[in-house]
Amino acid sequence: MSNIVQYIVVRSDLRSTLNWPLGAVIAQCCHATAAVMSAHVEDEETQAYLKDLDNMHKVVLEAKDEAALLKLSDKLKEHEIKHKLWIEQPENIPTCVAIKPYVKDVVHKYVKHLKLLK
Repeated sequence: MSNIVQYIVVRSDLRSTLNWPLGAVIAQCCHATAAVMSAHVEDEETQAYLKDLDNMHKVVLEAKDEAALLKLSDKLKEHEIKHKLWIEQPENIPTCVAIKPYVKDVVHKYVKHLKLLK
């Protein structure tokens, strides 16, 4: 099987500046990931990714703030990279982007400037 990976990008300022609890930040990643997987369940790469559940490859990266997250989402839209921008309700706060599973070479160029979430 090809090197299929799923990237999740979450705002680091949710914890550092807005003082969200760690669990709430993790929940944002879970919401976005579940949404993008559900929306693209018929996709060939998503199905291949889900066929080997014990070997899924996810990379969790950080965007420094809302502006950086929205800029990433816009760039992904521009290049037709399927993703979900999670907007937490009722606060209406963009928190996370989950990209559907792709062969790494297809999407890495859009996220390589981001650091691993710490």
